[in-house]
Amino acid sequence: MAEKTLRFALFGKVFQDNKSTAIRRILDFLHERGAGVYVHRAFHDYLTKVLKMDISVDGIFDDYDVEVDYALSIGGDGTFLKAASLVGAKQTPIMGVNTGRLGFLADVLPGEVEQALGEIYEGKVKIEGHTMIQLEADGEPIAGNPYALNDIAVLKRDMASMISIRACVDGEYLVTYQADGLIVSTPTGSTAYNLSNGGPIMVPDDRNLCITPVAPHSLNIRPIVVRDDARIELEVESRSHNFLVAIDGRSQKLVEGTRLTVSKAPCEVRMVKRLSQRYFSTLREKMMWGADQR
Repeated sequence: MAEKTLRFALFGKVFQDNKSTAIRRILDFLHERGAGVYVHRAFHDYLTKVLKMDISVDGIFDDYDVEVDYALSIGGDGTFLKAASLVGAKQTPIMGVNTGRLGFLADVLPGEVEQALGEIYEGKVKIEGHTMIQLEADGEPIAGNPYALNDIAVLKRDMASMISIRACVDGEYLVTYQADGLIVSTPTGSTAYNLSNGGPIMVPDDRNLCITPVAPHSLNIRPIVVRDDARIELEVESRSHNFLVAIDGRSQKLVEGTRLTVSKAPCEVRMVKRLSQRYFSTLREKMMWGADQR
């Protein structure tokens, strides 16, 4: 039986020279298999104009207006989040190749790319659905991309005084935070900004969200976990009369009085995981649990 022709969309970090070897190995493997290869324009320009690589592709895209079977993110977790924000709505399974540092999301090492891609062709991978959340401002999806795989954060601007954030969950008043900000995190994002602010780690298949304050004025305020189908409503007051929202790090300024609603998105990110990967072993390795650092 002839091997199925698969199509791949490639995304990548555009300022990391040491990944040229990894991308060449990926392209060589896909070309040997007769795969359709489509590359995000910014990444293609970087490879051809900055790294001076001679590459052959089937197409170049800007706004993910292509139909493919899988997406590949080549870089770190930041690159993966940007790619996931584009492919999530189309439910394209995405695999991350880690040419960055920590790599919770981009968890395939450069030396493993041929084996990992071969497992895709052999059907020896699993597809995990990861919850996304969305942000609405005054009842409408926020301009641009409203979806986050990791977290949505409300933050003070620059060196401004702390902000006041009135929070309600499913219409019930929770508390008014006096803090530098507030994070609403998915289980996937619980090991990111949430964790650095004292929030709990949640396993990826949890159906929960975590609300975590950033530098709260009161030591009695603690993170709280709620169901992922809850509607979290936030009203912000600030001495500067404006504040920032960050959706997986994509930040923009909003004016005081804007009513924010964080809720579960209608789509999820489908991550490609190798059968040999186990969440707790990855967690131990990345967090260096049990390592003697003396």
